Parts: sequence; C-alpha cells; structure tokens
Amino acid sequence: MAQLPLSNPTIPQGSTILVTGANGLIASHVVDQLLAKGYNVRGTVRNLEKNAWLKPFFASRYPSSHLEILQVSDFGAPGAWDAAVKGVAGIAHVAGGARLSIQDIDKELEEELPWHVSLLQAAKNEPSVKSFAYTTSAWAAWTPDPSKKVKLTEWSWNDEAIQVARSDAPPEEKGIKPFMAFKTLLEQRLWDWVKKEKPAFAFNSILPETVFGEVLDPKNQGFPSTCGMVKWIFDGTNLEIFRGIPPQWHIDTHDTGLLYVAALITPGVNEERLFGFGDRYTWPQVAEILKQLYPQKDIPTLEDTGTDQTEVPNDRSLELLRGLGQSRWTTLEESVKALAKSFTEIEQESKVNIL
Repeated sequence: MAQLPLSNPTIPQGSTILVTGANGLIASHVVDQLLAKGYNVRGTVRNLEKNAWLKPFFASRYPSSHLEILQVSDFGAPGAWDAAVKGVAGIAHVAGGARLSIQDIDKELEEELPWHVSLLQAAKNEPSVKSFAYTTSAWAAWTPDPSKKVKLTEWSWNDEAIQVARSDAPPEEKGIKPFMAFKTLLEQRLWDWVKKEKPAFAFNSILPETVFGEVLDPKNQGFPSTCGMVKWIFDGTNLEIFRGIPPQWHIDTHDTGLLYVAALITPGVNEERLFGFGDRYTWPQVAEILKQLYPQKDIPTLEDTGTDQTEVPNDRSLELLRGLGQSRWTTLEESVKALAKSFTEIEQESKVNIL
C-alpha cells in the first residue's frame, strides 16, 4: 500500500470511497488516484455492460486494489443511492446530467436537483460517511471574458449568467449562459441544503476549469469533453467553434483527480469551494504546442483571442495538492503533450488493425 504524506487523513487508507460516474473523464482519474493511494473504490455507472472495461483496466494498473462497479441507471428513482453509499467513508460526486444546450434552467433544476439532494440525504443517513466532494463548474463562479480584469473570491457566483438566462434575449444571444446559470443555481441549492441539514460529514465543492491531459483508456473512453476539442485541432476539424470560446484557465486530468482525493481526506477541509484552476490557456496556444510536438503534421493556426486576466483563488487547492506530495500545477504544455500522445497511439493502433 502506498504511503500517504498525511499522517492523520480524515479517511484511513483501506476505506471505501464512492465515485459517481466512474467511467467519465474526471471521475476515472479520481478512481485512479484513490486506488493508487490505497483506498478501495465503489464506482457507479449507468450501464454495467458498456463499462465492463473498468475493472480489468484498473486491476492491470493496481493488481492488489479493490474496485467495485455498481449500476445506477436512474438517479431519480426512490432509494437509487442507498446501496451505493452503504458503508462508504467518502463520496466523490462527479456524475451530472445537464447538457450545454439547455435553455429552461428552472425545468432543468426541477429535474436534476432532487437526485443530487437524494444522494446527500442518503449520505446523511449513512453514519460511515465522513466527507463529500461535489463537482460543480468553474462557470458557476464567473463568465470568462478576456476584456475584463476580474478578481474572483472563494464565494464568487455567476450572477451575470443567471440574469442573462432569465432575460427575454433570444437563445442565440444567450449562448451557453443558461448552462452556466444552471450550474450556479444548482450548487447554491446544494449549499443551502448543507446549511439547513447540517450533515455530520464534511462537504466541499470542486470547480474544475477546462480539463486537458491524459485520457486513461482512450479505446473505451474516446476523447471526451474538452480533450476531444484538442483532438479537433489535431485533426483540423470543427475549427469554427474555437472562434467563440474565450481564453480562460485549464487544469490537468491528474491534478483534478488528486484534488478530489485531497478534498476528501485532508483534515480540516470543510465547507470550502476549491478552484481547480492550474494555468491560463488559449486555444491558439494549444494549437502552437501541438505544432511543436508534431512539426510533420499540418496543425492549423488559430486566431488570437486575447488572454484571460482573471485573478483566481486557487492557492488553497494548490496547498491541498502539496499536502499529498505534488509541488505545483501541471503546465498546459505538459497536459497537451500527455493528451496528444494518446492521439498518436490510437492512430497507430488503428493502422495496425487495418493491416
């Protein structure tokens, strides 16, 4: 069993921690970091058959580890989470349901809020639970805008997005602000629950920014979320999309997974919003890094869209990473390099299979 830098973790090694949506980009890295540090993991997926790869994959990485995979198909069903939380010491709640394209935020809240609350209630009813880490969004704090110098605090909220989402502006003007507003309101409602119910466990929210870095099993996961957007640049496809995406911050996949572990097991971490903001980035920068890595490939040049000027409260998150032995954030260059390595490996494997 790996030795933890922490002498008195909130959750002892060998305990079981629940990770919801275990097959996803972020959640799979949470599983990976937990197993590496000597924890047992119970992961939930919506479909066991489609995610049969999880157990053999992690068994090959950590032969002496214990990973259980549980199917939770309907998050909103009565008692959906009861079996999942039974006997666990911590919960990394990563699964979410909303799409970027939502317009009716109240309808979305009505549908999704109850099953997040039901998981919290199930956790409250399970005396073994000591810590709960909830996944929100960087956009719950603010709307990125390179023309503005903004200083965020731990408790900054994206009121601007809520205002736009509730306005009479047409959908094309609102863009993805209804999604930003939804993530803001959802997190606020869960904090309201925590303040009202006063659970015995520690509760913290994690705000991951744009996630780049290694995909653990590209054959089974593909290149999900923003990692897939880097693949678009690598392949020279869907380039028009990048004109409308403002510069902001990024976090590496490994750093993200480790931040959840730190939030769950570090003593004294409670009722905090932890900003997963590692490094500023722009999409033109990503393209330039790919060009340097693969000079033989025709990587497109993207139009300069400025640089994010936001000051973010990410010192606390870095402090927690350091507590688990990581001295700094992974850089943008390191993240893109780790991700792009998977692109070429998949390409080579495809060629071999064709032959």
